[in-house]
Amino acid sequence: MAASIDSELLRGSLDLMVLAVLADGPKYGYLIQQQLRDTSGSRVDLQAGTLYPLLHRLEADKYVRTRWETETGRRRKWYELTAAGKRRLQDQTRAWQEYVECLRAFVGSSAPAPRTA
Repeated sequence: MAASIDSELLRGSLDLMVLAVLADGPKYGYLIQQQLRDTSGSRVDLQAGTLYPLLHRLEADKYVRTRWETETGRRRKWYELTAAGKRRLQDQTRAWQEYVECLRAFVGSSAPAPRTA
């Protein structure tokens, strides 16, 4: 069983994760949840009560657009990136890559040496 990611770390990266999931095409809520879980090796198991307010905020910020479909006989709301959402994803990806490099500089230099038997 995979350990879940600390909620404080997760909170700062959820937008990026959701935008990244939508980068390869439109999805409805359950598919977004499933891809987050699958891609993270079950470490990110986002509940609907967290996901849908986040999606509504991304829609209000014009990073995603929505449409309703009933092709399968079930009414589903699909989410897809807008041009602004694609730019936001690029900007956030660049910022997180820089942040990770910064953390590596600290962790890599201060990590304890492995013990030998």
